Amino acid sequence: MDALMLARAQFALTIAFHYIFPPLSIGLGVILVIMEGRYLQTKNELYHRMTRFWVKVFGLIFALGVATGIVMEFQFGTNWSTYSRYVGDVFGSALAAEGVFAFFLESCFLALLLFGWNKVGPKMHFFSTIMVAFGAHFSAVWIIVANSWQQTPVGHHIVAEGGRVRAEVVDFWQVVFNPSTLDRLSHALMGAWQAGAFLVISVSAFYLLRKKHQEFAKASMKIALVVAAFASIMQLWTGHSSAATVAETQPAKLAAFEAHFENDEPAALWLFGWVNEAEQEVNFGIAIPGLTSLLTHGDSKAPLTGLNAFPEDERPPVNIVFQAYHLMVAVGFGLILLAFGGLVLCWRGILFQARWLLWVLVFSVVGPQIANQFGWLAAEVGRQPWIVYGLLKTSEAYSPTVTSGEIMASLAMFTVIYLLLFALFIYLLNEKIQHGPVDEAIIDKGVRP
Repeated sequence: MDALMLARAQFALTIAFHYIFPPLSIGLGVILVIMEGRYLQTKNELYHRMTRFWVKVFGLIFALGVATGIVMEFQFGTNWSTYSRYVGDVFGSALAAEGVFAFFLESCFLALLLFGWNKVGPKMHFFSTIMVAFGAHFSAVWIIVANSWQQTPVGHHIVAEGGRVRAEVVDFWQVVFNPSTLDRLSHALMGAWQAGAFLVISVSAFYLLRKKHQEFAKASMKIALVVAAFASIMQLWTGHSSAATVAETQPAKLAAFEAHFENDEPAALWLFGWVNEAEQEVNFGIAIPGLTSLLTHGDSKAPLTGLNAFPEDERPPVNIVFQAYHLMVAVGFGLILLAFGGLVLCWRGILFQARWLLWVLVFSVVGPQIANQFGWLAAEVGRQPWIVYGLLKTSEAYSPTVTSGEIMASLAMFTVIYLLLFALFIYLLNEKIQHGPVDEAIIDKGVRP
């Protein structure tokens, strides 16, 4: 394997592992605000126990997210120096804003959230919870801005210096509100809300199956099911909006999503299948004729740009994009069914006795992770061969002085470290789950906010 493919594999490993944690912290932050808000509203100690327990889980997730995110950013300079030079002015402003306005905000109030229970008043502690949740969301804003600019670059001009070219910001707000930012941000945030909600649902279902902390588990699950149902249906809407934007700004990517080869013809929507790129057909699949055209333009006979409209060296690898996109969609619909089905059964008083469904909910925690990972895969591989769409190809962006042996060695090291970190995360998370919420009878006097 050459240095370019190894550099891509290393970055994929790094970002895929990192992306386990930020969505969990964003979604769990929302649920913490709801739980603590309910405590202040009702003075019911059950909500206080819920908040204290999930704050500990949040702290663990936040620590892993920070540790893995730092490594990802260092790779811009080590393996992707040409890319870093090209996008440095654009990314520098967005990542600096993320650090100054979001990460510092989140980190400062995190101390109060974790350790301020008997140090500050209830309203101040609740305010710190809100600020941490807001900081997590605000951090996502700037990361999505930077990544979206790669997908739909605007607000810049190209500067040539010493035989090298780079993009330079001429309109910061055009960079921030580039054509894909809002759609991709809303879609990513709803995926994060799902991740946090289904984590709470999973742990609550586990407690109910073990007949432990049952009142705690029932109350936690009710809150999480409402968040999951809202996020799941909004995820469908934001996904549709995002796909419509992709059709306009990155037509090759949308064509790869649905293996649409023929140009200026209506596009079907495939439920599943296997793409034979050489023959330009989908095998073993079922399609609904014209549905992609209908969803995109409101007309089932509207023509869409096909992959044959692009030179072969400017088309993404179709089958991997097709499979990732359809798996994301399939899991998304499954999560909608689980969330709304759980809400209905909860309202009817059946859910907590349906052991088979509780077991399904225990394992539902992996659903948002699968959808988030494969959604990222479809989006990023779908813009290949471009690393900055229409401007800079991936093959031109890596560090030419880094050898394949050096990358292979660091890739092996990162793989081992990430496996150990993930094992540590699962161990510590399991320890917190097994310990469970603190019994009010043993909470020291004065600890309650």
